Amino acid sequence: MLENLASGFAVALSPWNLAYAGFGAVLGTAIGVLPGLGPPATIAMLLPLTYGMEPVSAVIMLAGIFYGAMYGGSTTSILLNIPGEAGSVVTCLDGYRMTRSGRAGAALGVAAIGSFIAGTLGVIGLSLISPILAEFALRFGPAEYFSLVLLGLTMAVYLSGGSALKGLMMGVLGLLLGTVGLDPVLGAERFTFGLPNLTDGLDFVVVAMGLFGIAEVLSNLEAPEQPAALKTGIKNILPTREDWKRSWAPIARGSLFGFFIGVLPGGGAIISSFVSYAVEKKISKHPEQFGHGAIEGVAAPESANNAASVSSFIPLLTLGIPGNASIAMILVALMIHGIRPGPQLIQEHPDIFWGAIASMYLGNFMLLALNLPLVGLWVKLLRVPYSILSLVVVVICIVGAYSVNNSTFDVGVMIAFGVFGYLLRKGGFPAAPLILAMILGPILERSLQQAMISSAGDPLIFIEKPLSAGLLAVAALVALTPLLGLVRGGTTKPA
Repeated sequence: MLENLASGFAVALSPWNLAYAGFGAVLGTAIGVLPGLGPPATIAMLLPLTYGMEPVSAVIMLAGIFYGAMYGGSTTSILLNIPGEAGSVVTCLDGYRMTRSGRAGAALGVAAIGSFIAGTLGVIGLSLISPILAEFALRFGPAEYFSLVLLGLTMAVYLSGGSALKGLMMGVLGLLLGTVGLDPVLGAERFTFGLPNLTDGLDFVVVAMGLFGIAEVLSNLEAPEQPAALKTGIKNILPTREDWKRSWAPIARGSLFGFFIGVLPGGGAIISSFVSYAVEKKISKHPEQFGHGAIEGVAAPESANNAASVSSFIPLLTLGIPGNASIAMILVALMIHGIRPGPQLIQEHPDIFWGAIASMYLGNFMLLALNLPLVGLWVKLLRVPYSILSLVVVVICIVGAYSVNNSTFDVGVMIAFGVFGYLLRKGGFPAAPLILAMILGPILERSLQQAMISSAGDPLIFIEKPLSAGLLAVAALVALTPLLGLVRGGTTKPA
């Protein structure tokens, strides 16, 4: 592993890849700082830019944007009580209270250092676990892959937040959108409505730019103007000995929770930060301080969401299964170059696998070096009116959608999905299950067809193979959990 990691550093330390890692880290931090524009929208807008890049460079840059946004998201949460990124929502509870009590510097310092430690530990775990999991995944056949993808979809729907029914509806819609085009076996047209432009299916890049980029702009334009940034200076960024004494254990626990929750499809930064915060409050000797400026309430969730952002690469690189919308975009970037992540990625493209991992080590050091000295710059960036920022986003989306196939039809599709995504948000429907199902749907269908062909049409193949049967059992358990909760609630309801 050390030899492979050394070869990965040789790839990541090349001048161009180092520049792409730095660009991704800086842009990701800025995206995390600016409220209302998350990493899925940014990565979707930049996908057309990766067409002319080397695959490993594209992954390094997009990965930097993803985990860089987790770093930057804490800035607005602490200074303005506005989460710059969804994973930093919990940080608002104590981070903004620390700012109001004159301790903004300490909160920002602990958030940055905790993020660095968690990100580094996450990359170490990624280096150790990914090769083992990839070797195990080589035993997967079509039946096992079908069951695995079905489990991933089920967990993505269940863990998407909000109503499980709405998440299920979005997942089913994503599966339907993934079938648009030609049947992979029979070659028959499906849901094309006689439009030649739909013969090859809906382009995921176009759909994602509309569903995230345009929808983000529409949602944020109707919100009131963001408050002005702090006018007071930020001092004493480095934590004191007492701050460190209270923070090191929450950082360690948050890193652990974030790493393992981030591996789960549909888990990630949001759930891990909530879980980490809840655990710290539960075990604290002074739980009454949480919500009133407890530094543990900043250290734990910020560590958890950064560790989760790194570990979410494990199912992508080893199984080819994206666990959240941002990782799905990185999967698409690889597919654009004809590379499908999975168990064979380490053998077939070791430069991409180990180069991406090595770049994360470097990226974490870059982010630590950038975040602490540039806090003043990020505060100034917060003063940019969103009306100006939204115009830039719309122009980038239109140019990007057109450049995919040089087609105005794609621009129309992007705008349509932008309006649709805005309506989904108004109705409380999560977009992530739709995106994940749209990507995983073709994999699910192909695995199903291959399994049925190999078994001469016998569906028992899915339960005759022990691994497949086990994955299906877990998927069934995850799917039935909300129903069991409803039944239990109904039976315990007083007359």
